[in-house]
Order: sequence, then structure tokens, then C-alpha cells
Amino acid sequence: MLLIPAIDLKEGKCVRLRQGRMDDDTVFSDDPVAVAGRWVEAGARRIHLVDLDGAFAGKPKNADVIHRIVKAYPDVPVQIGGGIRDEEPIQGYLNAGVQYVIIGTKAVSAPHFVADVAVEFPGHIIIGLDAKDGKVAIDGWSKLSNHDVIDLAQQFESDGVEAIIYTDISRDGMMQGVNVEATAKLASSIQIPVIASGGIANMDDIHALGKVADEGIMGAITGRAIYEGTLDFVEAEKIAKSYS
Repeated sequence: MLLIPAIDLKEGKCVRLRQGRMDDDTVFSDDPVAVAGRWVEAGARRIHLVDLDGAFAGKPKNADVIHRIVKAYPDVPVQIGGGIRDEEPIQGYLNAGVQYVIIGTKAVSAPHFVADVAVEFPGHIIIGLDAKDGKVAIDGWSKLSNHDVIDLAQQFESDGVEAIIYTDISRDGMMQGVNVEATAKLASSIQIPVIASGGIANMDDIHALGKVADEGIMGAITGRAIYEGTLDFVEAEKIAKSYS
């Protein structure tokens, strides 16, 4: 199982939000490239980047920083989400060396877009489904849709996407524990891998996810816990690896 450190970008800095609120952020570093290096040196096998400004603007806003991270650590796959609403930024990121591009709001509001880009960029498209009580949220989590998370995941699987990132937004940034039951339920309902996100607080969460990893959970994204020190990344990575 992969343990994937998250670097959330706001105005060129590494921050963390609580439950997706842009006005409730904590700045962890002014140098996201150095932060990426810290996790690479600690053994990260993939890095998760989020362009928070892009997510709210609907177009990339931190592409320069993202390009610098990819250039600095070319041997570690990077996945990027936030503000990707058409083909141009996908092509731009892939040209820069990004391995996976995450489609969020646009996947829910215009599902045909997913089918198109999955064909155009095979092996590079991941869908981010952010849910609360089984319903998918959109527009930077500011709205809840009527879409059921499992139904949408099955639809995107048939479109040919690479994986699903599932975030329980009621837990994201709150360090209250990952929603293992909901994550495992989603993973067992599709054949493509699921990456868990939201709520990871400590080693117990890594073990809990690891125990159900064979349902189809390929990894977990961790953010606030590794920045605030409630989760030792090096030790947690060893545990996650043992469930591979």
C-alpha cells in the first residue's frame, strides 16, 4: 500500500485546510519544493499535489511551483489536482513530467469529459470523488450534489480511468480517523484501485486501511498528520509497505 504525502498549494505556499475551507488554513512552509524533497528523502513513492487556488478559480494557479517540484524529483511519480477543467492543463502537466492528473468537479458536472480525456490520455487520469454521507461534493466542497459516490465511481471505471481518490470531507484535515468502512465499501464495488484520503491521524489508521487493502485500496494520502507530527512518515511508510 502506498503512503502518499500531500502538498496543498495556496499562493505558492504549502498549507493545509480544515474541511476544504480556504479561510481556515495553516501555512506549513514557504518552500513547497523543499517540502517535496523532505518526503522524497523520507521514502515517499508518490507525491500528491493540490492547487487549492486552482480548485476555486477553475483553472491552474500554481503551475510554476508544480513544474519545479516535478523537475526537482523526476524519479518520484506526482499526481496533481485542482482547477483542471479542460484538456490544455492536462497536456501541460503531462508534458512537464506529472504522471497522474486528478479530475474532480468537472468529472461530476460534465461526465462526458472524463470519457474523452481517459481515451486521450490513457493511464494518466485519476478521478477525485469527495463525499459526505455517500453524496459527492463539488466546487471546492462548497456544494453537495445528488450523485451517489459508488454509482459515479462505477461509471468512471467503465470510462477507463486509472484510479479513484476517495475523500470523506467531514474528516479531511480534522485528524479524526479515516472512514475505513466507506472506503472499503467503495473499493469492493469497483475493479480499479481506490486511494483513501481524509482523516488519517496516526498509525492506527494505516493499520486499519492496510487490513482492508485487499478490497482494492492501493494507497492513502496523508497531510496534516505528517506536518503536525501525529504520524511519523518514515515509520508509517514502512507499515504501509508491509500491506503491499
